Amino acid sequence: MRYRRFGRTQLPMPVFSCGGMRYQFSWQDISPSTIPEDNQRNLEATIRRAVELGINHIETARGYGTSEVQLGKILPRLPREKLIVQTKVAPKPTAKEFRETLETSLRNLRLDYIDLLGIHGINLPEHLEQVLRPGGCLEVARDFQAAGKIRFIGFSTHGSLEVIRQAIASDVFDYVNLHWYYINQQNWPAILDAQARDMGVFIISPADKGGMLYKPPRRLVELCAPLSPIVFNDLFCLSHPQVHTLSIGAARPSDFDEHLKVLDLLDQADEILPPILARLEQAAIERLGEDWYYTWQEGLPDYRHTPGEVNIPIILWLWNLVQAYDLLEYARMRYNLLGNGGHWFPGANAAQVKHLDLAPCLQNSPHRHKIPRILQAAHDLLSGTPQRRLSQS
Repeated sequence: MRYRRFGRTQLPMPVFSCGGMRYQFSWQDISPSTIPEDNQRNLEATIRRAVELGINHIETARGYGTSEVQLGKILPRLPREKLIVQTKVAPKPTAKEFRETLETSLRNLRLDYIDLLGIHGINLPEHLEQVLRPGGCLEVARDFQAAGKIRFIGFSTHGSLEVIRQAIASDVFDYVNLHWYYINQQNWPAILDAQARDMGVFIISPADKGGMLYKPPRRLVELCAPLSPIVFNDLFCLSHPQVHTLSIGAARPSDFDEHLKVLDLLDQADEILPPILARLEQAAIERLGEDWYYTWQEGLPDYRHTPGEVNIPIILWLWNLVQAYDLLEYARMRYNLLGNGGHWFPGANAAQVKHLDLAPCLQNSPHRHKIPRILQAAHDLLSGTPQRRLSQS
């Protein structure tokens, strides 16, 4: 395994983390006695496999249903000094609610302390305010830190770049969990901000949220050759030293295997990546057109300033991924979260776009005349069964 200094925490962080949102039995809290033995055995085998590989960062969240409780049956039996354990707790309107939830997490994990606490889902300005205000969530976390129950405090986010940068600028967090991978590089300025403040940088679910790369379309496989899409994406992310670790949401012990192939390639990234990156870019330009490829994002409104709160940037991004790389299944999954994903995936889809006057909000876009047609085409292609986030299952 390779390790990187996790910012000012000084922790030697493995470049892969064992994320805890896919091997648990239930997304809802249930009696531990009702968890099937075969599910628990699989979880424990996955954790043991991770630790054997040197993936000693075990990450979960209060919002992951039975994950914490199930980890609490295995983690106390492993050498504590060799583990980096992280859980995440969502911000709450009151300090009392946050404290009670955090106490539940620690009780579930059955450890004397955790290494990393992430404030889970600082997605909106009001979430950041709940954390930072006097008597807010951060003060509670600091109390636990002073008592030796938590070593370092960070945050995770699915929020806008603006919100992420504001949270980083507060300079109260030791690390950040955020989205960034080849198909979505929007948060790069936030990663640079984190680097400037010597924060750890943990990338959320790059194989799944980065394009459902466990089952990639043939076109993407061909474009990423000789690497698999997973190995390409891992290498792309880890070729940037500002990135410290990538989450592998393993559901079974074998889920680590493909990712491990990148370890022998890290020192050759400067040779391996350029031809693949050039091929991906050229393939996208051939299908999308050079002008659209380079300028489609210019002048687009935030969904909050769009009639019907249509999330135009997200819809066009998904449309591009389908056209350029045949990422249809991924795009449909993400598109149908619009209107159903809450603040984790905000804004509406384009169902009503033919009845909306988008001209005023698109006046700064060089593509203002054709975007409404593309939005309608995207809806016709991508709409289907409304999707819910896994944690809503």
